[in-house]
Amino acid sequence: MSIRNQQVADRAFLQQLYRDDYFPDAVLDKGRVILLRLCERIEAERPADLVALYALTGAATEEFNQLEAEFEAAGSGIETVAREEIAEDFWFVASAYGFADADIEELIAPREW
Repeated sequence: MSIRNQQVADRAFLQQLYRDDYFPDAVLDKGRVILLRLCERIEAERPADLVALYALTGAATEEFNQLEAEFEAAGSGIETVAREEIAEDFWFVASAYGFADADIEELIAPREW
């Protein structure tokens, strides 16, 4: 499935992290896929409210939790800069799909990073 929302399709997810050699591109690529898959799920399932959106973003956040070990194995980690960038991309996704009133902490509530 391709992304239909042009604003999302044009987004360079995790862009700031790709510019920093501390974060391995191979792991960032997996994070980018998680975000794109989240967008595909939002387009397919069309959450009717924030509760439904939070369920989708929570599942994607748990996928990021699993990436932490890969970051660490590569001598990196999801630290302050990465946390902020990932959270900002989650909020961007919510906003792009009409949920600008989403609480950023609720979007990534199950995070372990």
